[in-house]
Amino acid sequence: MLRRWGVFAVLVVLVGVMAGCSSAKKASASNAKTAVALEFVRCTADGKYADAVTHFDDAMSRAMSADQLKQAWESLIGRYGAFKKIGETRTGQEGGFDEVFVAVNFEKIILDVKVVFDKDGKIGGLWFVPHISKTGAQYSPPAYAHNDRFVEREVTVGKGEWQLPGTLTIPNGKGPFTALVLVHGSGPENRDETIGPNKPFRDIAQGLASRGIAVLRYDKRTKVYPAQLAKFAATNKFTVKEETIDDAIAAVSLLRKTKEINSDRIYVLGHSLGGILIPRIGKADPKIYGLIMMAGCGTQPLEDVILRQLTYIASLNGPITADTKKEINKEVQSFIKSAPAPYLLDLRRYIPAAVEMAKSLKQPMLILQGRRDYQATTADFNIWKTKLSSRTDVTFKLYPDLNHLFITGKGKITPQEYEVPGHVSEKVVDDIAAWIKR
Repeated sequence: MLRRWGVFAVLVVLVGVMAGCSSAKKASASNAKTAVALEFVRCTADGKYADAVTHFDDAMSRAMSADQLKQAWESLIGRYGAFKKIGETRTGQEGGFDEVFVAVNFEKIILDVKVVFDKDGKIGGLWFVPHISKTGAQYSPPAYAHNDRFVEREVTVGKGEWQLPGTLTIPNGKGPFTALVLVHGSGPENRDETIGPNKPFRDIAQGLASRGIAVLRYDKRTKVYPAQLAKFAATNKFTVKEETIDDAIAAVSLLRKTKEINSDRIYVLGHSLGGILIPRIGKADPKIYGLIMMAGCGTQPLEDVILRQLTYIASLNGPITADTKKEINKEVQSFIKSAPAPYLLDLRRYIPAAVEMAKSLKQPMLILQGRRDYQATTADFNIWKTKLSSRTDVTFKLYPDLNHLFITGKGKITPQEYEVPGHVSEKVVDDIAAWIKR
């Protein structure tokens, strides 16, 4: 739930306004971007904020001023201690955008400054994310994903101005196959729901396809069209319907028209915020055959969730002081001010009533929760389990050693755990497959 805020101790998605795509760059161009990213970080660390923002493109300049960059940097120092040094760099590309990650050492933590470039070599996106080393950033498929048992092809979800690129993973053999749509958590997610070196949606898609179930995953609308959505949000009409639900329904519609898919056996799985929205998705399309919630048992308004998560993260450093509480409240208020009012009001009304909506649905449901998850809590999971106890077609599963990404871990969960390469537990993939095939 609210994974992008829950994993990191500050409002990590500081800015993400991209307005164009670029092709793969030559090595010299990559080196030039690395030099720009390093110069930006050096200027910021030296307090030369006005110089730093000269590297921004027009959209970024409108979204973040020198004063706002200063506030963001000072917030990091307030939480993580004094800036120490700049570390290694690495490059990447996602969704057609070139990225440079610059490691920044603070007293208490190492973060990566993720700098995203537009087609003209200007900075068009900026995030502060957990540090991942060059070797740790490499993804390898889980052992339970058997490449000889499936094929993948590119597809387009939706029509018109909001078309989204996606991947359909189809088992080998003769169909039609039962199929599953994957719905992301919060933030501008890609189709793999990538966080650090981990790609939980790719794990699930390839794991299930290896077990005979087709899976469709796609890039989220907020990732593909951030600039357009920023303009749309200004019209005071932007809610989770436009952000998530409409595209999930479009993905189901695409599968119904796909010849290899059994149009009567389509399921939808939502993770985190996507899981919270599963009852609304099920209500919007009653013909969806079954619904799966992963870490989606919400009971509190969004701002309360953020407060709880930030408080938990702060507690990892010891007792929470009055100054820490002020900083946490400041960050929560900053989120509330930055989010579109209709978006927050919509979720404020919906989340506390979501379990009641789930009661009225006709589709069977599978509800999964990791006990080591501090974003979506076991307490909320138990509330849902109690309130849906009258429904015999709802299955609940709690995994003692799994975190918010359904990756195995030990001890007390910390944000740094998401920096460690891992895979969605094979037990979870097996349970989903067995439930779908029941």
